[in-house]
Amino acid sequence: MLNVSRVLFIGIAVICLTGWINSAAALLLGVVLALTLGNPFAAQSKVGVKHLLKIAVIGLGFGIQAGEALATSVDTLGITAMTIVTTVLLGWLLAKSLNMDRHLGHLISSGTAICGGSAIAAVAPVINAHNKHITVAIAVVFLLNAVALLIFPAIGTYLDLTQYQFGVWSAIAIHDTSSVVGAALAYGDEALKTATTVKLARTLWIIPLALVSMVMFKSQDSTIKIPWFIAGFIIAMLINSAGWLPESVTGGITLVAKRLLILTLFLVGSSLSLADIKETGWRPMLMAVILWLFISILSWFMVVNWT
Repeated sequence: MLNVSRVLFIGIAVICLTGWINSAAALLLGVVLALTLGNPFAAQSKVGVKHLLKIAVIGLGFGIQAGEALATSVDTLGITAMTIVTTVLLGWLLAKSLNMDRHLGHLISSGTAICGGSAIAAVAPVINAHNKHITVAIAVVFLLNAVALLIFPAIGTYLDLTQYQFGVWSAIAIHDTSSVVGAALAYGDEALKTATTVKLARTLWIIPLALVSMVMFKSQDSTIKIPWFIAGFIIAMLINSAGWLPESVTGGITLVAKRLLILTLFLVGSSLSLADIKETGWRPMLMAVILWLFISILSWFMVVNWT
């Protein structure tokens, strides 16, 4: 007897790889499946998200020129620094105002300021956060990521943002790398290149944030986890810029990376659970929404006026 949820899961996964649906549809289908029939491959999906996103990001590097990426990173350095610092400071104030645990508040602030789950995973061991705080922070970020992926392309179109402007804005205002590149992919190829470059450059700010966190929480003997797939992305860019591979090959790799990204977003959506939503609570969600609105509006204003 066929298991309906398994058949649907596999069928949608195959459709994602064909490119017949976009990133937003893939995420939405994953969420619907998770909340109705359930994810029959929950454990495998989490592993898939962890590895496929890294592979996809590295693959996207084969479609980007190193010179352009460097120029984009330098041009957005001021916006990046200001939004990270102000978001972390506002998060600290909000956590105190809402009487939230300072560890949980700092995790949500870090995830909002830099790169969602990756920043939370990097900062958590540095401040000796409890597993419950990590779970809640990631759940909050996940929910807002899903919303951002669905609404940001429409908002960008309404605001008449250029491909470059949307790429920078989404890289700053959306938490996780997966949702950033997903939203940018829906907006256009140039937006995707810009968003990927800016987001990965922003991810490197995990290092100073972790060091500051170590001082704030007076942690000793802590380790800082850095997403090393960024090195793979840089190597891919250098190979593409050097022209060592024909365009047909780099173009093919980039196409496969985009399809893997769509599959990854389906897996992300299918990992949602009602338990995660119930675990969140109103205070962490309120704090996260305020921070998200703050960084979205601030970064939009800066992108429109500074780029």
